[in-house]
Amino acid sequence: MAYTIAFFGTKPYDEASFNEKNKEYDFELRYYKGHLNKHNVILTQGVDAVCIFVNDTADADVLRMMADNGVKLLALRCAGYNNVDLKAAAECGITVVRVPAYSPYAVAEYTVALMLSLNRKIPRATWRTRDGNFSLHGLLGFDMYGKTVGIIGTGKIAKKLIMILRGFGMNILAYDLYPDYNFAREHQVVYTTLDELYHSSDIISLHCPLTEQTKYLINDYSISKMKDGVMIINTGRGQLIHTNALIEGLKNKKIGSAGLDVYEEESEYFYEDQSDHIIDDDVLARLLSFNNVIVTSHQAFFTREALGNIASTTLQNIREFASGKALENEVKI
Repeated sequence: MAYTIAFFGTKPYDEASFNEKNKEYDFELRYYKGHLNKHNVILTQGVDAVCIFVNDTADADVLRMMADNGVKLLALRCAGYNNVDLKAAAECGITVVRVPAYSPYAVAEYTVALMLSLNRKIPRATWRTRDGNFSLHGLLGFDMYGKTVGIIGTGKIAKKLIMILRGFGMNILAYDLYPDYNFAREHQVVYTTLDELYHSSDIISLHCPLTEQTKYLINDYSISKMKDGVMIINTGRGQLIHTNALIEGLKNKKIGSAGLDVYEEESEYFYEDQSDHIIDDDVLARLLSFNNVIVTSHQAFFTREALGNIASTTLQNIREFASGKALENEVKI
């Protein structure tokens, strides 16, 4: 009998990439467009594994119901796992696996794209010229060369980003609980305290995981320590930034610009076409009103290579579990 996997929160591109890679595995794949939650967890009956993405809910209630349905494996097709109650999963006997690195290049390159687009006002310039306005007023940027970038979290993505930014001739400050000093020496990175990073950085980019310790890392207090006109980039997780504090910083000009590929309340909007609806999230609507803010729909990962790697690693994780092998990408408490 085929090993059966229920996928939640899927889009056509997910199905295409997984169907292609599944030719090597021959699992039975069931796709559901809705996000996993307590109202549709009944769909996990009769399956061996459940596969979810960033906006699915795997809290204690959902995990208990999954366990009652006989599910033994929860496979995340992403790196982050802040939407999973790991303690409850362990108590329910559900193993959790993830995709720790699908394409660090994709996210690093997108981070640079946000920096350049904000700095050189490319979206504003595009809107203007389409309207026949070829004025340069208000489009002044700055040389990236010689400026200081503060990188919070120096995992695989951040290291690719640092290598790109060094190519621009930028100075790199970094903060990480577990510094990689060998990498720092090789690429002229200076590890420092968060306070010094806030104080000295022209651009701050977030690449740390979302934990209880990093939730709302960027808040009123940390923003007050930053340079006037600082650029903030977040391609990590939305709740790394307290959005109201960010908005206040933008309003009083403390923050010069912000590039956000994630948002703390994104699950109701991101990955869906909301163009026929009024955005009733006042905070998101306010963010979208700033001409020095770019908000995109959690797409930094979205390249052909990344989708292929996500599918390959996810299915390999499931095969290892089904075969009783050691799990390279297991997530534990």
